[in-house]
Order: sequence, then C-alpha cells, then structure tokens
Amino acid sequence: MGHEIEQARENSPVVSAVVVGAARGDPASRLRESFRSELVKKEEDVVDAGWAGGIPAQYGVAPRIRVGRNKWFNLLWLVPIGLLLLIVGIAVAKGLRELPGVQEFIAKYPGTSPLPATAPVGLPAWIGWQHFLNMFLMVFIMRSGLTIIADHPRFYWTRHSTPGKDWFRVQKPIPHDPLYTAKADSITLPNGVGLPGQRHSIGLARWWHLGVDSLWLLNGAVFFVLLFATGQWMRLVPTGWDVFPNSVSVGIQYLSLDWPVDNGWVNYNSLQVVAYFITVFIAAPAALVTGLGMSPALSTKFRRISSVFSIQLARSLHFLVFCWFVLFIVVHVTLVLTTGALANLNHMYASQDSSASWLGFWIFAGSMVVLIAAWVAATPVTYKYPRKVQRISYALIGPVQRLFEHVDSKPGQYTEKDISPYFWHNGYYPATDEYKELRAGNFSNYTLRVNGLVENPVELTLEQIRALPYHEQITQHFCIQGWSGVAKWGGVSMQTIVDLVKPSPEAKWVVFYSFAEGPDSGIYYDAQPIEQMGYHLTMLAYDMNGEELPYGHGAPLRLRNEVQLGFKMVKWIKGVEFVAHFDEVGGGQGGYNNDHEFFGYSQSI
Repeated sequence: MGHEIEQARENSPVVSAVVVGAARGDPASRLRESFRSELVKKEEDVVDAGWAGGIPAQYGVAPRIRVGRNKWFNLLWLVPIGLLLLIVGIAVAKGLRELPGVQEFIAKYPGTSPLPATAPVGLPAWIGWQHFLNMFLMVFIMRSGLTIIADHPRFYWTRHSTPGKDWFRVQKPIPHDPLYTAKADSITLPNGVGLPGQRHSIGLARWWHLGVDSLWLLNGAVFFVLLFATGQWMRLVPTGWDVFPNSVSVGIQYLSLDWPVDNGWVNYNSLQVVAYFITVFIAAPAALVTGLGMSPALSTKFRRISSVFSIQLARSLHFLVFCWFVLFIVVHVTLVLTTGALANLNHMYASQDSSASWLGFWIFAGSMVVLIAAWVAATPVTYKYPRKVQRISYALIGPVQRLFEHVDSKPGQYTEKDISPYFWHNGYYPATDEYKELRAGNFSNYTLRVNGLVENPVELTLEQIRALPYHEQITQHFCIQGWSGVAKWGGVSMQTIVDLVKPSPEAKWVVFYSFAEGPDSGIYYDAQPIEQMGYHLTMLAYDMNGEELPYGHGAPLRLRNEVQLGFKMVKWIKGVEFVAHFDEVGGGQGGYNNDHEFFGYSQSI
C-alpha cells in the first residue's frame, strides 16, 4: 500500500546496539526490565462519569451541507421548505388531475405493472419474520452508526480529511489550533439516540455495529435464498419498462391525495416496486460494500479498488445509504398506516388478506413492545456490561475479521503527489518530565529498549536506530474514528528489529510502550501479532514527509502497521517487548484502548 525504499547504512548496527548498555555504564539487567509497571488496569468494567478520563460532554451543531466553496446550508431549513414544497406539490398535482391529457395518462398507466403468470399470490409467514428481524436489527445498526459518525462528525469526498474539504458536518468549524485532535472534535449524543451516546464511545459502538451487522447480513442471506426459491422476487423486481410511467402515475395520485387503489396482497404498485427494489437489491448490498471499503486490511490488499474507492468515498456513500434507509422507513411506515393499516398489517404480520381482522395489528403491537423494550435497555445494559457486549459482538464478527488479520500488504500504491495536505493529530500528548527533557535535548539522550522473549535484548539510541537499514513508505492512515490521510514515513522496518533481537519461539505478540499516558493514567501501549512484524509495511518511523517526525505525530519514534487502524499505531515509543500473549500485560485485553475503552485488540475491519 505504499512506496517503499530499503537502503543499507554504513557501520554494523548489530554490534553497536549490543554494546550500548555497557557504554553508558548501565547494568545488564536494565535491558531485561519491562515497562509493565507503568501500566494501570481499569478498576471496573463499566462506563461511568469517569469514562475516558472523564471526557466532558460536547454537542455539535445542526446538520450542515457545503454549498459552493465556503457556504454552509443548515439542513433544518429543509423542514419548512419541505412543507412548503409539499403544499405546492399537492396543489399542482390536484391541478394536473383535472387536465384531460393527465387523466388519459393515468387511465393508461393506473399504477401497477402486470406480474408473470407464475408469480405467487400473498405473503408467506417467513416474510413477516424476516421483516421483523430486519427492522429489529436495523434499529441497533442505525443507532450505533450514529455514535460512530459522532466520533468524527464530518464527511469528505477526498481521500484525505483536510479541514475545509468536508461536504457535510454536524460540528463547528475546526479551531485554529495546530495540535487540535480528532478526539477533541468528537461529540455527544443523547443516550436514547446513539448506542451508546457517551462521547467517544466508538469502541462499544463499533462492537454493536459490526456484531449486529453480521446478524443482519445472515438474515439478509436467508431472505435472498427464500426470495428466489419461492418466486417472491417477481413481486420486487421490475419486469418491464412500464414500471416508470406507472411510478409517475402513482406519484401524481399520491400527491393529489386521491390515492390509487392498492392490493399489495397480489401486486405492489410500481412506485413501491421501485422503492423495494432499490432498498433490497441496491442499498443493502451497497451498505456491505461501502462498509468493507473502510477496512484497512482490505484496502491494503485490493489496491486497484481502493486506489479509486477510497475510505472517505466509501464512508460518504455509506452515510448516504444510511440516509436512504431512514427516508425509506419514514415514508414506508407513513403509507402503511395511512393506506389501510389493518389490511397492510394483516398482510405482513398475519399472512392473511383481510381488512377486518385485528390479528395483524396485535402481532405488530407485540413486536413494537419488544422493539421498544430493547431500544430502552440497550444503552444502560451497554454501560453496565460493556465487556460482555464486546465479547458477544466479537463472537459474531470475529470469524469474519480473522479472515483479514493475516492479509499482508504490498508497497507501491501511493506516490508523493498523493500525500495529504493535512494529517489529523490524535491521542494524549506526553507530559512527563522525562519526555520534556528528551524533547528539549532534541532526543540526544533517547534510547529505545527492545526486550522480552528475545535472545538479544538491546537498547538503541536514536542515532543507532538511524544507522539501521532505511525503510520508506507512502501509505494511508485509517483512524477508527473515520478520518484518513496519506503520508510518507521513513525509519526502520520492524523485520530489521526482529532480526536484530532474535525472538524466541515462545514470543507470539509484540508490545509497544509509549511515553504518553492515557486518559485514565498509566502509559499507553498496544500489542500486535508477531507475524505482522514481518509485513512489508510495518515499521518504526522517525521521519514524516521528508522531515523529522514532529512532536504531534509521535516524535521521536512511532509505529506504522498499515493493516491495522490508527489507534494501534503507538506514538512516542520508548519500549518494545516480545511476549507469549498480551493477556499477561496491563489489563490483559491487548492494549490501552482495549483495557479502558473496550476497543478490540485487532481491528482489521
């Protein structure tokens, strides 16, 4: 996924690295000392007032869409504008219905297209169950999706996420602060809207989103199989071009308030067919494709696709699919309840063609009780049992995610012309006296300790690290919050470090420790699979875009592993430790965000 250069430097880095401890007069035992003592465990696995270090609530602004270069349109204005247009549209439609030509058009195209003779009549019980499950699962997908959006409340068409290039936002303009972070830009949602609503609870939101997505996709797969096995697809797929004039006819009839006579038990009107076809055969698959388009592992693997179909394009299209579903649900429910509620509910929930029976209504009412109860309980249950939510969701999405965890990436996708003009800052900046002194001295006294289950533990100065074979790559950064950026990184390949220290066979994970503390105190860290240390695009970077790595992006040293999301790219690194398993480190979840904010130890999608 990047342009890569390997270059041998003069001198022998192995020899000089081994003797650095003796040269400084440090005892040999120092090389074996771990930074684990500087980690802290979360006292209790709950989401409370102290969540994420007590991050205060922050609310955004009304949704805005860019108009032109610098103007923003408040979408709340669409409410009065929409009402006005609806009134005008009704008046125009009523006038059109009086015209002889329009009357002839409606007579010729009353609103329905004929079905094939083999088309089934009626709605079997499985459609009702599928309908309920789809509705039930979609509620949690949408709510968790809103929380994910709230963590980076801006959308872009460009590959990078440069301020001023967003086309949609629900947040204020970015302040003129060179160290403003993406986390600071996140907003809070009401607990009954987001899932969960707490600010920067994206880890839990993603577990909800991905876990329920897996069930929704399974339900959808069953639906597609039954749809084609029973012939019900003929009721949803347009079978002739007359579906379009019939749709226009239906639109005029609805808008004039002289509604067409429907018989959904036998045949949907053409406007319904078009709407159902778009929802089932276009929007649903698009939700899957655009969701996968935001995966760092897949983007690094399928470079031809991701070179055009960037993460920001995928994210924006995913959001528009979400908007389609919301619009469809609002219009669909409105028409179901206003065009013969009892008959429509009997069709879907009781599998019978009756406008007198109340059976469908009572089944629908029962399903609403279940849905509302689950809606109300979801957020408080998540706050009380976040680790269980994580485990259940990982059990659902884990088998799919593991397919991508071993996807190596190749260099060469991007060049310098692709480098982003802006690369977001993120994380808590290091504030210890130790780091401040090192930074003040331009890191002349900095050392990187690499130890653990290795044959040759070392402590390297920055000069010695720079003497190792040089590695350079231009790659795209994927933040779990949704922003992205392309940058050129220069440094040393992790494979070079692995060759230097010679891990033992028992070493299966590599832990990276930071100078920076996390929001709940204790230093930041993350664990990565040892096999990914040999990937082409896994490195320790000390240069960024041809210059020394800046403070805000992790000076003097940061990790790059391009098949993972950004929170795993540890910055301000002071130590690397090879271990048998991450459960023996920190809170045992594989990283600081995993321990404290319920992220996953691996986030390849």
